[in-house]
Amino acid sequence: MIKKYRLWLGVVLVLIVLTLVFAPRTSRLMQGSTYSRSPDGYGAWYAYMQERGTPVQRWQRPLEELLEPQPGTDNPDTVPIRFPRVDDPAMDAPEMDSTLAQAAPATPMTLVQVSSGLPLNLFDGDWIAQGNVLVLLGVRGTVTAAPFSSTLESSAGGVKVETSRRSLQTQSFSAPGMNEWEFEDLLRDGHGAIVWQETVGRGRIILSTSSHLAANAYQNEPGNFEFLAQLLTEIGNPIWVDEYSHGYKDEAAIAQENSENILLYLAKTPLVLVAVQAGIMLLVLILGHRRLGPAIALETPPVDNSKAYIQAMAGVLQKANSSKFVVEMVGEAEQLNVQRSLGLGTDLLEPQVVAAAWAQQTGRPAAELAEIFDLADNHAQISERELLVWLDRVRTMRRHLPNSVI
Repeated sequence: MIKKYRLWLGVVLVLIVLTLVFAPRTSRLMQGSTYSRSPDGYGAWYAYMQERGTPVQRWQRPLEELLEPQPGTDNPDTVPIRFPRVDDPAMDAPEMDSTLAQAAPATPMTLVQVSSGLPLNLFDGDWIAQGNVLVLLGVRGTVTAAPFSSTLESSAGGVKVETSRRSLQTQSFSAPGMNEWEFEDLLRDGHGAIVWQETVGRGRIILSTSSHLAANAYQNEPGNFEFLAQLLTEIGNPIWVDEYSHGYKDEAAIAQENSENILLYLAKTPLVLVAVQAGIMLLVLILGHRRLGPAIALETPPVDNSKAYIQAMAGVLQKANSSKFVVEMVGEAEQLNVQRSLGLGTDLLEPQVVAAAWAQQTGRPAAELAEIFDLADNHAQISERELLVWLDRVRTMRRHLPNSVI
């Protein structure tokens, strides 16, 4: 039973480890969110932009909707942007955050995405070429010999960067539809670019190897906040921050997701983890029971009290070295056994009488039996080896008794 409990305990521990490794890590989604106050969040930068007088709004719907043509669009080559108008005086900032399915604005926009540790979405180049700007903070660069922490000079002051990754090649960030581009460094050192931009048609894409460019941890580094603020405001587009990728969704998006059927839900679950767990459970059942089916309880064998008493008494006599007592008790019991076998009754007779009857009925020497009884009559203390020899003679003698049962 102990082995079985250990087996199940091991299985539970393995399942816990697998769940921790493969299960979705919701806490990481907060990294880079303007709602987060943790060191890797952007809540302080969002408040800084509000105080600075630069309105920043939050996008909380699937990003695919940015590429969906609106009904009634005459030009199929135009990809309208489904955002509320930023110049509509009837809408204030809270309403803009909660009402995100209005007509397209008259002007292009700037969309900021901050990596939460997961791969960033990459938009179609046509969407950017129409005059929109995509800002990706936290793209994967090349590890260089640059120090992990460094402060670089910019027009906004010193910008603290904590990453050794850089962009080493002055080439376009590969994406569908990006055929015409113009590369430009925005923040770099001798090891490569940390922030750079690529012009695509009337729009551009701005990339940074650091996802913490204006994170809460750099509130005491005013150059970081101001650098990103200047970078976005100089473009002149309305600024939107993607919060959908950080797990924040508006009511319409939540209602739409809740209406999905069970098959779509299962398609989004980590089926690999489920399959691994099911396989481990099946393997445990096979190894633990050797077959599938209910467990069969083992029957407890009955306890032989006489045998247990004899074994306990023998242990006590052995420790006390009482061979004399053993010879006397066994010798008397064996004489009665011989008498019963020879038909001499159950009253103890003289050993000579029993030996004579033994010789007459078995044809064996009377001295063979006399040696056994004489040792018992002498009441002598013998060694353990001598006791074993005497018991072996008793065993041999019993084989020759008439109708004997050994």
